[in-house]
Amino acid sequence: MTVTLNAESRTDALSGRLAELYIERKQLLAEIAPVGSGDEADRATNVDGHIRLAMLEQRIVALENEIADRPAPKSKEGVGTVDIGDLVTVDLGDGPETYLLGSVDAAAGGVDVITPSSPLGKVLRGASVGATLSYAPRAGRSLQATVIAVA
Repeated sequence: MTVTLNAESRTDALSGRLAELYIERKQLLAEIAPVGSGDEADRATNVDGHIRLAMLEQRIVALENEIADRPAPKSKEGVGTVDIGDLVTVDLGDGPETYLLGSVDAAAGGVDVITPSSPLGKVLRGASVGATLSYAPRAGRSLQATVIAVA
């Protein structure tokens, strides 16, 4: 399967996801808004809603930062090394598979995501095409991945 997802479409996917989160936040604010009058206890009944709102706000800020921090197009020296936002083809032992190195919110077009903070994501960032990397998905277990291509 050939996956075509250029930098512009990845940014569009992030922007689309951000718009969805804004809508979700607006709906959540309407759900937890106090109705009528009463004391503080009457208005603080939706603790779960406030927790969901705080988590949603964190996702929005993270996504806004990711969009703002999108890497500039690579120079000739940077071509062939993996960075956040790149489509990377790796062989994890079962043949080539293509992933997006980025946040889960950046997923688009049926492309699976490797997050930069995951054990594999940490070793992929900055790796060159042809490199064989070792990573530990959990204590006591070591796996290898070979970088085949970067787009």
